[in-house]
Amino acid sequence: MKKRYLIPALIILSVISLFVGVSSISIIDLLDFQSEETQIFLISRLPRLVAILLAGAGMSMAGLIMQQLSRNKFVSPTTAGTLDATRLGILVSMLLFANASMLEKMAVAFAFALAGTFLFMQILDRIKFKDAIFIPLVGLMFGNILSSITTFFAYKADVIQNMSAWLQGDFSMIMKGSYELLYISIPVFIIAYIYANRFTVAGMGEDFSKNLGLKYRSVVNIGLVLVALITATVVLTVGMIPFLGLIIPNIVSIFKGDHLQKTLPHTAMLGAIFLLACDILGRVLIYPYEISISLMVGVIGSFIFLFLLFRRKAYA
Repeated sequence: MKKRYLIPALIILSVISLFVGVSSISIIDLLDFQSEETQIFLISRLPRLVAILLAGAGMSMAGLIMQQLSRNKFVSPTTAGTLDATRLGILVSMLLFANASMLEKMAVAFAFALAGTFLFMQILDRIKFKDAIFIPLVGLMFGNILSSITTFFAYKADVIQNMSAWLQGDFSMIMKGSYELLYISIPVFIIAYIYANRFTVAGMGEDFSKNLGLKYRSVVNIGLVLVALITATVVLTVGMIPFLGLIIPNIVSIFKGDHLQKTLPHTAMLGAIFLLACDILGRVLIYPYEISISLMVGVIGSFIFLFLLFRRKAYA
């Protein structure tokens, strides 16, 4: 897996994404800056593409960091309760801060995502039987507990339908002015790249890290803050996207190994490519209607996840 293959694939899929949709838009239409097609392109198509790229790269990167710090290839925001904790935080912000701005809602969602991720890592530290499959199962159970709490309070407040519809991963409603929170992924990516070598060392264990003079807890905490921040912004802006942070880092590690600084750019690009491909497929399968991105990624991602599980068993 080399950049010279990923970059052309990313460019080709990006161009296809810009010109696929119910409204037919051609390059000639864009020459007229006052045309309806140009306005649709600038207000809807271009923001949608940017949102897909940032969300795909961000969630894949979050999964990579979590897998490195937990030393488990099947840990991600999906299997560690981070997505479910974020969902609970969004419910709290809806019930207690109904008139809050998007930034204030993101702050509450981020706080819950961070707390949920820290709690999972604490549970992980106390588990003696650290089997590759057992750990994510614990994370899924933890996530289901958080999800049940969220469902209970959403049901009591009669907002369960509203919340379920809102958190369904979907790019069709992304327009100019509704996706800019995702730009937070850019400084997060830069910080992750700066700390990549330290995350790699931290992934070798606390004792090994301390012997090399690394402040293990500080590095882990920084990594978890980055994961929670990305997850909160993506869920609040786009909705819940399952499996992305789980399968993409695993695919990259098969070809590029586990050195985070080397794999981080490839993981970000492949995550964006995969999400782009799923989004385009969702737009053309039942054209002119559209399949939500969470459903597309969930179906395709589950098959890839099963393949990775059986592949690991075959090599075990």
